[in-house]
Amino acid sequence: MDEFKFKSLEELYRKLLPALRTKVADLRRSNVLGVKEIDIWNYLKVLYWRNKKDLTLGEMVNDILSTTNEELIKFVNSEDYDEVKNSDRAYL
Repeated sequence: MDEFKFKSLEELYRKLLPALRTKVADLRRSNVLGVKEIDIWNYLKVLYWRNKKDLTLGEMVNDILSTTNEELIKFVNSEDYDEVKNSDRAYL
């Protein structure tokens, strides 16, 4: 199977955006309104994928969809996320 190669994190983010949007829709169905696509991306990028090697798109999509709502809410409301948003580790 051919491997996808991405030139930037922004390109990878765009490729994962449908899964991120699906997760946000799932959160909204559960009445969680304060979590956005970029928040899920940052949670996984900074805390979960940071030390992983050779992740496939399928694994990343699975991580997005299987992350619990509680984990995301806790992260978005944490002081740690405030630090992430103000650092060079955030976003793309």
